[in-house]
Amino acid sequence: MRGGPLAFTGLLPYAFLVLGGEGVARAGSSPFADAPPSAHVRANPYEGSAAAARAGRKLFERHCAECHGAGAAGSRRAPALNTLTVGTAPPGDLFWFLANGNRRAGMPSWSRLPDARRWQIVEFLKTLARSPGK
Repeated sequence: MRGGPLAFTGLLPYAFLVLGGEGVARAGSSPFADAPPSAHVRANPYEGSAAAARAGRKLFERHCAECHGAGAAGSRRAPALNTLTVGTAPPGDLFWFLANGNRRAGMPSWSRLPDARRWQIVEFLKTLARSPGK
């Protein structure tokens, strides 16, 4: 057996990315499970703003689409973001995740992006969840 049993464990992070964390993480968890309780209650100041969603789309295309694919559909490099996991995540958890990233999974921190721009990306992602097929 080439590589031995540990060779398979090297595929687990990749499987997590390909599946968007769904079905691989422990039951009831999400990629945002490490967000602190203070993040769960943060409201998006741009919630429901079409202008913010448009700005978020532009920011997504500039900073995120290279890895997450056009329309957040995912790619070999990063998971889809137009998923139920993202759609049902509290906005504050998404904001927190953008700021902190997940280096083990290859997600950089976007903490240098101003808060307003991160909230606009969150609004874009939530808009995708509210508008399936777009």
